[in-house]
Amino acid sequence: LSRSTLEPPHMQQPVFSLTISSPTNIALIKYWGKRDAKINLPINSSVSVTLNQRDLRTVTTVSASRSFSRDRLWLNGEEEDVNASRRVLAVFREVRARAGDLRDPKTGQVLVRKDEWDGLRVWVVSENNFPTAAGLASSAAGYAALTFALSKLYGLPDSLADELSCIARMGSGSACRSLAGGFVAWDMGQRADGVDSRARQVADEAHWPELQVLVLVVSDTKKTVSSTAGMQTSVDTSPLLAHRAAAVVPGRLAEMEAAYQSRDFGKVAELMMRDSNQFHATCLDTYPPVFYMNDASRAIVRMVHALNEAAGETVCGYTFDAGPNAVLLTLKRHLPTVLAAANT
Repeated sequence: LSRSTLEPPHMQQPVFSLTISSPTNIALIKYWGKRDAKINLPINSSVSVTLNQRDLRTVTTVSASRSFSRDRLWLNGEEEDVNASRRVLAVFREVRARAGDLRDPKTGQVLVRKDEWDGLRVWVVSENNFPTAAGLASSAAGYAALTFALSKLYGLPDSLADELSCIARMGSGSACRSLAGGFVAWDMGQRADGVDSRARQVADEAHWPELQVLVLVVSDTKKTVSSTAGMQTSVDTSPLLAHRAAAVVPGRLAEMEAAYQSRDFGKVAELMMRDSNQFHATCLDTYPPVFYMNDASRAIVRMVHALNEAAGETVCGYTFDAGPNAVLLTLKRHLPTVLAAANT
């Protein structure tokens, strides 16, 4: 937390700023479709791996001051209209409703009292170090970063961690999973108000150190159909999606959690590939169909299956979110083989 003042002298008001970073996550059993779009309640539960922030991350700085006339947000150097984004407004609203005192972390001095926040506006500057809106969960990292940064700025206590999960979910559903490391489930919940629809850490980042993740970026172009638009069309038109959510995902989730806990790589890889394939089949079953994978994506699928067949065991698994870029899972001992195959 830093404190500075604005110039010129007649505008000297303190500016309170802090910077945090947040990881992205890649779903191994995917969420696709909402039963309540307003507060992002999913039609099925999901589970993901959180990627190391050394590689993929969002860095967000939030600043508050009485000198700011309105809330503002910059994403990757371009200013966005805060008031045009229902999701951003929801995160601001929910965090502000829980605001406490902002204290100096070193001295404990109260810098902003709870009842003083109404006079301050906030500026947000957020940068991704990886392609945005290209199927690498940039919105998950972004809204997790925004939620966590605002919670620290507004003095929310650590006891509200479960509520932060719900607030991040209102920004982007999968953002709730980026608030924890390791292997993280997002339980869909049953309540209409969504208070039980939140993330749950299944295993921490130290559980499986041999696990390695490779991201193959085949396109950094923004996708033509957003995840929000694509999943709503799927909900409206795809019979396969309804069957998947009700009949396939619950059992598959239980298998995946058990396989990850026991470090059964062959089973984890099989389940993630089957789920990725079914997710994209659901997109094809949507009317009109939604295409996220491209020819390079399909070549990676063929490469992985050929590599596993040649090895006589499962040494690699793939998954594709709503975009053409591949995420591969492997083990350290197989990493040289997988890297060689990916570079051919």
